[in-house]
Amino acid sequence: MPDTSSVAPAVHSTTAASHTYDAIVIGSGISGGWAAKELCEKGLKTLLLERGRDVVHLKDYPTATKNPWDFPHRGKMPDAFIKENPVLTKCYALSEASEHFFVKDHQHPYIQEAPFDWIRGYQVGGKSLLWARATQRWSRFDFEGPARDGFAVDWPIRYEDLAPWYSHVELFAGISGNKDGLETLPDGEFLPPWEMNCVEKELQQKIMANYKDRYVVQGRCAHLTKPNAIHLQQGRGQCQARNLCERGCPFGGYFSSNSSTIPWAQKTGNLTLRPDSVVHSIIYDEQQGKAMGVQVIDAVTKKTTEFFAKIIFVNAACLNTNLILLNSVSRRFPNGLGNDSGLLGKYVAFHNYRGTLTASYDGPKDKYYYGRKPTAAMMPNFRNVRRQEMDFLRGYMVHFSASRGRVAAEGIGGNYKDAITEAGDWHIFMMMQGETIPKETNHLRLSKDQKDEWGIPQLVVSVKYDENDEKLLKDFLEQGAEMLQKAGASDIRPNDSKQAPGLDIHEMGGVRMGRDPKTSLLNRWNQLHHCKNVFVTDGACMTSVSTQNPSLTFMAITARAANHAVEELKKGYL
Repeated sequence: MPDTSSVAPAVHSTTAASHTYDAIVIGSGISGGWAAKELCEKGLKTLLLERGRDVVHLKDYPTATKNPWDFPHRGKMPDAFIKENPVLTKCYALSEASEHFFVKDHQHPYIQEAPFDWIRGYQVGGKSLLWARATQRWSRFDFEGPARDGFAVDWPIRYEDLAPWYSHVELFAGISGNKDGLETLPDGEFLPPWEMNCVEKELQQKIMANYKDRYVVQGRCAHLTKPNAIHLQQGRGQCQARNLCERGCPFGGYFSSNSSTIPWAQKTGNLTLRPDSVVHSIIYDEQQGKAMGVQVIDAVTKKTTEFFAKIIFVNAACLNTNLILLNSVSRRFPNGLGNDSGLLGKYVAFHNYRGTLTASYDGPKDKYYYGRKPTAAMMPNFRNVRRQEMDFLRGYMVHFSASRGRVAAEGIGGNYKDAITEAGDWHIFMMMQGETIPKETNHLRLSKDQKDEWGIPQLVVSVKYDENDEKLLKDFLEQGAEMLQKAGASDIRPNDSKQAPGLDIHEMGGVRMGRDPKTSLLNRWNQLHHCKNVFVTDGACMTSVSTQNPSLTFMAITARAANHAVEELKKGYL
């Protein structure tokens, strides 16, 4: 049994008075930023805790306007860095221009019981500065899937419960897209869409002509194509299609906590932002039967402090949220806060990104495209949508794009410079986003003997692919090649990256929602079943992972839960 002797620190009245708030939010990324915004707007004095350093919009984007030649290695990471960071250097968004927003491998070690590449951003804004910004609503099929197909547990909510909250966050964040009228990809509150280029349009037409159940649509993303009044009030401007997003956007052209929700919360006068605050655990009050606050370790000085509040939102990102709850032990909860079911840290899932295809295409030589569009064409899942049809569960979303590189040239001098100004041939890139099935064996737990530099147990990650993932991958590679062949592509090359879980950066679960406290940790409002004033609304709360991108759903779930928390607080239930 874990040692619980030091988990209930003495509370001094002077400390409690100056360290007491209405609400505490742990983590300032996409979901934490939304929790802070909603709670502050409703009048709650809110403490927002971030384990990393402060990053202020505009002020702290040091590479945002640099040219390629301004970097010592032209953007590439040097060999010494790669050797020291074998996990981080696998991330697509890492470069000399963005490395200051990433956690280096040695800075927060964890134990890989199975290979898992954990990509983290510890700073105010978290990974909202680094995300790929693809935003789709989940469909009714995603929320109904587990109950229909008999895996995981039934979601305690349905699409209809979340639909108004999707609208709520879309209008504020700014999402570009088309009204496509697809049941598998619900429409939202959209800004004008980006436009497919000429080859992408040809592929769209040819694929849809050959398959009646496959719909190719323009991707939806959190970029301001035409800002509305609410975005201008946030101080944000139109996306410039620069494709330099991971540096932090000085235009506020894409949604991040730094450019949007946190400044909005600060304007209310109700927000206290505290960077460099590593949350050790949540403090449970045995007499009142609820959480009373959090224990925090200063990231720099290592000094321990306690903060107190009536409600606590845990939004530290999936794996760290699990870590905090597992480490929040007491006499009442010796195995982690709210963990009567013994399922805390279990049923972790993610997105399968292993499959890609590349191909050549005989496209028009006299056409090109403007800018660097921040989204790709996409095809919602067409496998096992309404019923079980394949020899694997669930399915995958497809993303693809067409582009032209420069003409291949050799030599130096004027002739070489002239040659590379010409556009080369058209090429296609296609990728899968596969749904993995939550399994009890895919789990997180705390190390019994290894701790980090703040004295907190290291996280043990045991998450693997299974036979279902392999079958799903095989189907995508076969179907993707067939679609490209029928669309007229040539030199089609399928590839299995064999990458470990984690590089999708879509880890979910461990603190899943459900109807029954015996088989889940959270209720339909994201409250811990057995500690109702603690809410979890980041990726950890997800019951299953869908085939769509998850970030928009994190935002909507958070806004919904925060508003419910305020209502319950006003009624005196929390």
